[in-house]
Amino acid sequence: MDESVSHVREHPDLKRGIGPWLLLFFVLGDIVGAGIYALVGEVGALVGGAIWSAFLCAFVLAIFTASSYAELVTKYPRAGGSATYVNNAFRNPFISFMVAFAVMASGITSACTLTLAFSGDYLAQFISVPVIGAAIVFMLLITAINFYGISESVRINVVLTLVEITGLVLIIIIGIAALAGGHGDPGRAFEFKEGTSVLTALLAGTVLAFYALIGFDDSVNVAEETQHPSRNYPRAIFGALLLAGVIYLLVTFTASMVVPTATLAESSGPLLEVVEAGPIAIPTKLFAAIALLAVSNGALINMIMASRIVYGMGDQGVMPTAFSNVHPGRRTPWVSIAFTSIIALLVLITIGRNDEALSTLGSTTVVLLLLAFVMVNISVLVLRRDEVGHEHFRTPTVFPILGAVIAAALLIYQAVSDITVFGLAAVLLAIGVVLYGVNLLAKRSLDRESPQAR
Repeated sequence: MDESVSHVREHPDLKRGIGPWLLLFFVLGDIVGAGIYALVGEVGALVGGAIWSAFLCAFVLAIFTASSYAELVTKYPRAGGSATYVNNAFRNPFISFMVAFAVMASGITSACTLTLAFSGDYLAQFISVPVIGAAIVFMLLITAINFYGISESVRINVVLTLVEITGLVLIIIIGIAALAGGHGDPGRAFEFKEGTSVLTALLAGTVLAFYALIGFDDSVNVAEETQHPSRNYPRAIFGALLLAGVIYLLVTFTASMVVPTATLAESSGPLLEVVEAGPIAIPTKLFAAIALLAVSNGALINMIMASRIVYGMGDQGVMPTAFSNVHPGRRTPWVSIAFTSIIALLVLITIGRNDEALSTLGSTTVVLLLLAFVMVNISVLVLRRDEVGHEHFRTPTVFPILGAVIAAALLIYQAVSDITVFGLAAVLLAIGVVLYGVNLLAKRSLDRESPQAR
């Protein structure tokens, strides 16, 4: 057991139902399903036709922080992820709580982003229903799957990942056919937004495109449910990130070449626009079904991640120990699942009615994660002096330094360029500060009542 845990756990262990291939698909499914189907147009609105350039920059930046996560998850293979690492590094309950809250909130805002994408133009191909109503029903279904079991959840993830990759391959095939037939405008893929400097457009697009590459950070929260984490995590994280990066570059180039940037920007189902405009006759309902499954996959994994963070912090005493309760039959953290799902439903009801909710929630997710990434990269350096009794991955020292500096720079840029998104993130963090104060009182009360605390 990790020395950072100060109390003895008396609840059942989480089930180790994730092998190396399931873990690879878990990471890949989260990355690929978490933005490429929903935000290509939003990135195009910021960058212009050169959408791929923002995704390429985001990919390079993601590598630095991903290497820090690979070192820390193999060194401390426990649930809780970012907050666990920061807690080990600084031993400060307030800092640990705030990082946990930021990452949990990012998982929830990310799931809400994808839930709204699910309920928009893709779902409209089959049925016309109120977006918020469909989003609420969808979130309840995700909650049920999350509760049912981790093995079942990740196996569903494998199927959905294969489906969503199939959809992206279809987009790439459309691009090849368009080039071969002289359709589309390849030159559009190298145009930047008019009236804006290339650097400004690229920075704005990179911040949002970064959302489509998150997922490696989610995976570390199921470390206690993964077999041989010290061996399997580096392969899964870097393998999935590389595969996703190649697919993204091909898809974004295709989308920009086949469909005018303005059309992509106005759609909540941008890849559906590519299918409709492409030279190959692919039924739009077929692709819409693929997109719905892809978006569902990302939402499921984000809610798994958020609930495991809360569980991990409850298990280590940073949050009330009630959150570490594991259902005896399903062996899933049912209290944490219920808690995070309720918050997600409240976010959907309050923010989801905004016309710009998709972009706002996506950018807010990135801001919250960048804050956590700064702390995680610093934690790698602080914890280098902490020796553990097993082999683990070690990243080059320059990578966490670059990761921290770049994440901080992107945060500063976001604060200057879009105060609304940064303000929303600040409001969420302020709620976290308030909850920390409430938590101090609630934890004492719950610990006195819970036999697990004794």
